Amino acid sequence: MKKTVLLAAFAAVCICAGAQEPEKVERLDSVLVSSSRAGTRTPVTHTDVGKDALRASNPMNSLPMTLNLLPSVVTYNEGGTGLGNSAMTIRGSKGSQINVTLNGVTLNDSESQEVFWVNIPALTALLSGVQVQRGLGTSANGAGAFGASVNMNTAFVAPEPSFRWEVSAGSYGTVLTTVSGMSGLQPSGLYFNLAYSAGRTDGYIRNAGVESASLFAVLGWLKGKNSLRFTYLMGDQKSGITWDGISPEMYATDRRYNGAGEYVDDAGNTRYYPNQTDNYAQHHLQLHYSRQLTDVLTWTSVADYTRGDGYDEYYKTGRKFAEFGYPFSSWQGQKKSDMIYRKRMDNDLYVFQTDLRLRTSSLKVDGGVNVSRYVGGHWGEMLWARLLGTDYDYASMNRQDAWYRNTGTKQEVSTFVRAEYQPLPWLTAYADLQYRHIGYSLVGRDDKASSVPIDYHEKWDFFNPRAGVTANFGAHKFYVSAAVGHREPGKSDIKENIKGEMIPIKPESMLDIEAGWEFAAERFTASANAYLMEYRDMLLETGRLSSSGYAIKENVGRGWRRGIELAAAWTPAGWLRTDANLTLSTNKLRSFTAYIENWVDGGYKTETYENTTMLLSPSVVGMGRISVSPFQGGWKPLTLTLSGKYVGKQYWDNTANADRCIPAFFVTDLSLTHSFPLPTGSLGVSVHVNNLLNRLYYAYAWVYRAWDGSDYMEAGLYPQAPRNVMVKLTYSF
Repeated sequence: MKKTVLLAAFAAVCICAGAQEPEKVERLDSVLVSSSRAGTRTPVTHTDVGKDALRASNPMNSLPMTLNLLPSVVTYNEGGTGLGNSAMTIRGSKGSQINVTLNGVTLNDSESQEVFWVNIPALTALLSGVQVQRGLGTSANGAGAFGASVNMNTAFVAPEPSFRWEVSAGSYGTVLTTVSGMSGLQPSGLYFNLAYSAGRTDGYIRNAGVESASLFAVLGWLKGKNSLRFTYLMGDQKSGITWDGISPEMYATDRRYNGAGEYVDDAGNTRYYPNQTDNYAQHHLQLHYSRQLTDVLTWTSVADYTRGDGYDEYYKTGRKFAEFGYPFSSWQGQKKSDMIYRKRMDNDLYVFQTDLRLRTSSLKVDGGVNVSRYVGGHWGEMLWARLLGTDYDYASMNRQDAWYRNTGTKQEVSTFVRAEYQPLPWLTAYADLQYRHIGYSLVGRDDKASSVPIDYHEKWDFFNPRAGVTANFGAHKFYVSAAVGHREPGKSDIKENIKGEMIPIKPESMLDIEAGWEFAAERFTASANAYLMEYRDMLLETGRLSSSGYAIKENVGRGWRRGIELAAAWTPAGWLRTDANLTLSTNKLRSFTAYIENWVDGGYKTETYENTTMLLSPSVVGMGRISVSPFQGGWKPLTLTLSGKYVGKQYWDNTANADRCIPAFFVTDLSLTHSFPLPTGSLGVSVHVNNLLNRLYYAYAWVYRAWDGSDYMEAGLYPQAPRNVMVKLTYSF
């Protein structure tokens, strides 16, 4: 019923506006990514990052690290540098709450709701732009944002042929190469783009090495009122396992230590298994078609298929036979053995979405329907056990799925309609409605709990409305908006709950209120906005564990993120530019009960905290940057940029205990770039110095607590690299 209402409303708006004249006819190659983007008059808090800024960033950085200087963004890298497993929070919202799209298609894994950036390397060399929306933002096809969204595009057609070659090298054995070329738009309307990137690094901490490759190819046709485009994106990576972090005690003595794969051989020597790695390949295929139906109406459709498969390989010491489905619980009187095994996965995602887009002088309307189906398989394979040797029939055991296997299936139908109407030249009214219907099933057996069957089936229906107004007065813009969002539980939330005490879990919901001001003059821009993100039924780890020892998430009644974001940029002269932003926030849970596993008496001890600070949510985040081009004449392209990022204190858990916190840190980076004109094309040179002041800090942490007669704690810290350098050479024409 709700879907019918939304589509009828969209059709009515189109009919009413049909007689009006268009403000402009947009290029069809840009239409396909614009449905999820905020425009200049949309009352949504956002920041745009263009192609030049992306390519000027440190070549070692993954996309989250590249976006590190944006307002309210906090990033970290498990290996300590910019390559490998990277993550970011925006206003404290973690990766599973950030909706990420590529050319309008959601990239978030349907089950975990995460984007694993290591699986899509070298994105900064491929993208033509990124828009980061803070808060619930605009609705889009598919999954809804629950704190922020990152909209990436590769969609724009270059008018002329071009070629670009980049090679970078630097600290920790890092080498990166990217080659790309564009045909430009040919008289026939055909064009193609091709880019290949390969990189490797040893990483900062032990076993943080990465070997990655990506391929990006586009074949398109743009002629008259039609645009047809096929896009292929491949990412392939092998990276060392780094997600456990290191203990505080080890951090104090050897911050480059990583215990992954550590064992003692028969001679009593400490060894490290060389293939303790994460291996994954991902293939994205997208077919876009756009048709300009009238001067004011454009239709776009997208068919997307994503295939992913890979595995993690581990060497673990002293594991019980009974955990892995062996037909015996002990072998020659021994119940435990060192083992090598793999946790495998594969997944297939099918997406079809179709949009209508209307543009007139006073009205903009977007509406669409999205249908998707995801099937993800997870299973375990035993490779070797020390007590059994190499002659044991592991292959037969694996064929019988003796250890574990489970399959998740997620299907979604969603629809949205969004309109911006200008009743007066200075006033824009905004309305945005989204409806999602989701069905999810999970069946099979899971790791460490093969005796616990999983047979879960659930459906959710969400209605996410948004509304706001924007007022423009000369160089000033004011906006206010309100939005409601919902988010379904992820696979791990469901799976561990089934293996725990079967505490019912509900979807999360949020009310987001945004109010802002922007000023834009020739040499000075500034903005200020206030936000209130009010949560109900947040899913948080409380300390309770499932039967397999993993953390269970439970709904926590009330929480909020409230803050002010300030930003400014000043260009007093053509050779000088300064930028700064600052976020001041409070991130609270009204009431939180922590469960501490009781090893003495069984069960849990409890601690209750009122108005406690959310974990990993700094109350102060800011940055400053100055760019100087001091020389004229032939040296005019020389640019020196100095930036600093400050991140305030963050707590490891939701108890706001001063003994469990990440200290505030301030990190400074320096870059020097110069471009030399050549008879054909140009040669660019850049030097990037990260952590210029050589700060020793860690940027992320987790903690486990128990009671054994006194307080017991395990923790993992993620040290970031000290001063390091990258040099990049670029040739382009």
